[in-house]
Amino acid sequence: MQTSKIDFLSIPVDALTMEQTIHKIDTCIQKNEHMQHVVINAGKVVAMQTNQALYDSVVNCDLINADGQSIVWAARFLGKSIPERVTGIDLMHHLIILAATKGYKCFFLGAKEEVVSKVVDVYSQKFSNDIIAGYRNGYFSADEESEVAQQIVDSKANILFVAITSPKKEVFQNKYHDIFRSVNFTMGVGGSFDVIAGITKRAPRWMRDMGMEWFFRFIQEPFRLWRRYMIGNLQFVKLILKEKYAREK
Repeated sequence: MQTSKIDFLSIPVDALTMEQTIHKIDTCIQKNEHMQHVVINAGKVVAMQTNQALYDSVVNCDLINADGQSIVWAARFLGKSIPERVTGIDLMHHLIILAATKGYKCFFLGAKEEVVSKVVDVYSQKFSNDIIAGYRNGYFSADEESEVAQQIVDSKANILFVAITSPKKEVFQNKYHDIFRSVNFTMGVGGSFDVIAGITKRAPRWMRDMGMEWFFRFIQEPFRLWRRYMIGNLQFVKLILKEKYAREK
């Protein structure tokens, strides 16, 4: 399946629906190939402007989806077309179902021990323990990274979910890209484990449809997130307007 990529601020974003994305991943696993995945949102795009390691880690991915609705809207404003947002947590949910249906194995990396173990319990009870290749919390030192990467490979997982904060998860996946070639699909899922484990709540559907999921997160943790969303969103708007002006000159 050929991917229709668009150039979004020098980021090769895949203009795919959720259904097309899942099909592409399933095909990759069936062919025993490897695919590294990432999602982008406004905050990550802004961070990529000054963080070269993050930029390289993102653009080197095989599959790049638009997680934030702001990316979809901004692309349209710039004359590009992204059919819909493909959020990391929703994609993860669909891939868990796919794993249960097709017999794929999943490895869960990240969050606190009690959180990731709860995630594994939830999915084991809802589906089957057969989909669990292994799990590990996200608290490990740089010296332990290679050992953790090897643990994932040794688990024979088809799918790796990495619930570590950005940019650490993107840089980690990119750093061990060659080692992870035996893992068919790797993706970062941010704070998704906390949602699955019931630690944090996700925005209601109507807010997600309006592109206001970021605001729901903000009101839950305003002191931690105010800089990311208030200043970051303004920086994102400036980037888009600058790009629009440059195109029209």
